[in-house]
Order: sequence, then structure tokens, then C-alpha cells
Amino acid sequence: MTDQVHEILTWYAGQNPGTLTNLARILNHGKLGGTGKLVILPVDQGFEHGPARSFAKNSAGYDPRYHYRLAIESGCNAYAAPLGALEAGAAEFAGEIPLILKLNNNELLSGSTDPCPAITASVEDALRLGCCAIGYTIYPGSSFFRTMYENLRQLAEEAKRAGLAVVVWSYPRGSKLKKEDETSLSVIAYAAHIACQMGAHIVKVKFPAANISDLDKETFKIYDEIVNQQVKFADPIDRIKHVVTAAFNGRRIVIFSGGPAKGDDKVFEEIKAIRDGGGFGSIIGRNSFQRPWDKALAFLGTVMDIYSGKNVGTGGGNAH
Repeated sequence: MTDQVHEILTWYAGQNPGTLTNLARILNHGKLGGTGKLVILPVDQGFEHGPARSFAKNSAGYDPRYHYRLAIESGCNAYAAPLGALEAGAAEFAGEIPLILKLNNNELLSGSTDPCPAITASVEDALRLGCCAIGYTIYPGSSFFRTMYENLRQLAEEAKRAGLAVVVWSYPRGSKLKKEDETSLSVIAYAAHIACQMGAHIVKVKFPAANISDLDKETFKIYDEIVNQQVKFADPIDRIKHVVTAAFNGRRIVIFSGGPAKGDDKVFEEIKAIRDGGGFGSIIGRNSFQRPWDKALAFLGTVMDIYSGKNVGTGGGNAH
């Protein structure tokens, strides 16, 4: 047990030994094991966006076992996916990579401006498949937030009782939010805090943009009068620091999503900002698995090198 991992586990005092053990398994696995940093491969995009949109650019990705291999060979800390994808390889790759079972999922064709993902798996499924954690998405800003929060409370309680960790995707979205609000610094910080209050051990949010939402006038005033004395909004490192501070003053693991596939330089700039701003890592799906195998391994290797503190250049490549 490294000092970094030991310190992180002390932030979760009061959790049962099984949950702490599973958190340690994730933190100690892969190329970044023991550093306190995480890179997780998530592959729920087929469910969320459709198979062709997710896998046609690299057709090997239609096979769920491909993603197991990618997570293992690249040295990820964990692999997260819905029930069917995990079932397709859990026996073949048993014990080779910590697993996170995504318990709820949305789907592209619903067209709802107020999403409320269906529960598609159970804590019992996670235990049966040997998972270390459950994953659950909430959409703060949706008119159905009460249903999502109440379902998460029940599932998190059950997971913790069984000794599993809880990972919460906290994505602001809903009819009351403008598109730019979804990545606003103030809204992302609020979303991270909500996930912490819901009992998440690991919080996943989007990379925060430089704008401040004016949806809540009082909050906008606070940012204008107080927060802007502490945060240089144009500086991505400061924005990351602010989000981490909102997550119980940095005493919860906060990781950031990779988002849609984009150029390498942009991705690596964001990774460096996450590292230097005190973020704990990334959960990167499409930006990795939509590449050919060798390029995906090289890409994830560079991401992990950045988190390990190596001086990595951005070679001007692109996502495909």
C-alpha cells in the first residue's frame, strides 16, 4: 500500500472493509497503480448512442471482449460497462481487471430533454460478475432528478452493504439548462458536490468550461464577487482546482470524462490541466476505443504517462 493510496482511503473512514478493499483494488491496479491517479475505460456508448455511432470507426469494438483486452493491455485501473458487455467477457477475463457495472443507462432515440435513465442491472449482478464497484448516472437539472436521486440512494446503500464501491456519473442536463450550462464551471462544481452528497466514492464529471451559468442569479453573484478572486476562469488548471474543492475540499476522488473523440493535442492539454489542478484522473471511452488497436494503446499510454508526471509532448496527432 503506497502512502498516496493509504491517504485516499482515510478519506472514506466509516465505510466497511469490503468497500475500502475494492477501492484499493481499483487504485492499485494497472500502470498508475499506487499513484493515486486513475484511468478508467468506459464502454457504455453502444447503449447510449447506438452501436454504429460507437463502433463503426473501429469495427473490432463491436465485440465486448475487445474492450476487456484494451483495458487490460493498456494498463487501465478499471473497465466500466453495462450488464451485457460485462457478462460477455467476465468469465474469460476473470481477475484480470477491476470491473464497474453500470446500473442505469439512457438511449439516444428517447429524444427527451429531461433524461431519466432506466435501471438495467442490479447490485446482485455486480457481485455475480466479480465487480469492484457499481456505476450510476444522475442528471442534475432534469425534472426527473428526484427519481434518479432516490434510486441511487437505494442502490448505493445496497452496494455499500455488500462491500462494493460507488461511482457516480454526474452530468447536468435538462430542460431548464441551456447547452452551455451543461459544462459551465459553476454547474460542474455543483454537480460534483451533489454526487459527493449522494455518497459517491468516485465522482465523474465533464471537463469544466470557462463560463459561469447565469441560471441562478444568486450563485452568479457569488462567483462574480467572491470566487473570481480565487479562480482564474480562463485557466483550465484553476477550473479543475475549483471542481476538486467543491468535492469535499478534495477528499473525494474526482475524475473527468474524455467526451466525444477529438484531436490528441486537445485531449493531452486537458489531461495535463486535470493532473496539475489536482484531479484524480480520466475516464476515456470514444477517444481511445474508436482508434485502431496500436494507436489506442499508444494514446492511452501517453495519457498515463502524463498522469505519472512525465514530460510528454503533444505531437499534433488526431483522434483517428
